Amino acid sequence: MYLIVGLGNPGAEYRNTRHNIGFNAIDYLGEKYNIEINRKKFKGEYGEGRISGEKVILLKPSTYMNLSGESIREVVDFYKISNEQIIVIYDDISLEVGRVRIRGKGSAGGHNGIKSIVAHLNSDVFPRIKIGVGQPKGDLVSHVLGKFSQEEMEKLQKVIEVSALATEEIIKNDEVEAMNKYNSFSI
Repeated sequence: MYLIVGLGNPGAEYRNTRHNIGFNAIDYLGEKYNIEINRKKFKGEYGEGRISGEKVILLKPSTYMNLSGESIREVVDFYKISNEQIIVIYDDISLEVGRVRIRGKGSAGGHNGIKSIVAHLNSDVFPRIKIGVGQPKGDLVSHVLGKFSQEEMEKLQKVIEVSALATEEIIKNDEVEAMNKYNSFSI
């Protein structure tokens, strides 16, 4: 069983912001694989289904970004999921819009959602898919809570599709295969 987590903030005011690109990716996976994300438990919204023949849980924590690890920890404890079977999809300001980067482990790199996950899992070893949202030109908070331009949204739709392909590759093979296929992806 795999736990696929998209990071973001709950509430309409955060919909389609840079910080919520992980939620957008989970919504896309749900649509693609007919997985309804309509159950509330584990401090989040989730749905269960199958991707590449494997049972998966798609999760959108409702704890707000900085406490994402709380939601993930509850799912991990309930289903006894190993860190290697947790895939986290989230925004990365160090990547330009239109880029994807996959890693199997690593530091939080200043991302508070990842800091929370690392703290709650007591490990930085879990596959992650970073979606580029670009560098801030001013205030960081305003940037990550800001909306995308129409041009950026068009690029991001393709990037979200690639993040789904990378997720499938991690499930079928591993994150190394996904890195080999998709880390050079750029629009």
